[in-house]
Amino acid sequence: AAQVNGKTVASVPLTLIDEMFAHKRQWQHFSPRVRRRRRRSQIRKLLKRFWKWIASAQVLPKSRLGKAITYAVDQRPTLDRLINIGMMDWSNNASERNMKRLVIGRKNWLFSTSPAGARSTAIWLTLIESAKANGIDPRAYITYLLKELPQQPDFADPAQLAVYLPWHYPGARHQNKKTTDKHQAKNAA
Repeated sequence: AAQVNGKTVASVPLTLIDEMFAHKRQWQHFSPRVRRRRRRSQIRKLLKRFWKWIASAQVLPKSRLGKAITYAVDQRPTLDRLINIGMMDWSNNASERNMKRLVIGRKNWLFSTSPAGARSTAIWLTLIESAKANGIDPRAYITYLLKELPQQPDFADPAQLAVYLPWHYPGARHQNKKTTDKHQAKNAA
């Protein structure tokens, strides 16, 4: 964006990025298959215009815009692949939000003064965030794990433990069904 006659005017690439994110917000509750189709039909055109502008831009590489263009070009293979993968989010905002909790809570976890304490913190946060990411109540999921895992042998193999991953959690089907029904009803309207 730039100031022209006292008004903020969005640049061509910023306008295109804003359009892409507007589509992302509209499609966030659609199935991965629908998102993939919409990305192919609508986002692909916007990306093509974006890369065309990037290719024609004449900027100093060390300038802020030059650095932004270099970053975008470095991300191009990944961004172009997202067109064909409807199950992946268009941005990493959710991941960054989840990491923010760790950064903000860092001072609260003074018991992590040893590698073992840090590892324990990482395990608990992974369990909690994985449950949230799968639409599961973290408290119910951890309670389930604390009841069920002690029944396993001390050195259970990964296949035995895989049934305890969040996407296999028995309560997930019921919780995810409610969420899916709600989103399908919203999309149908």
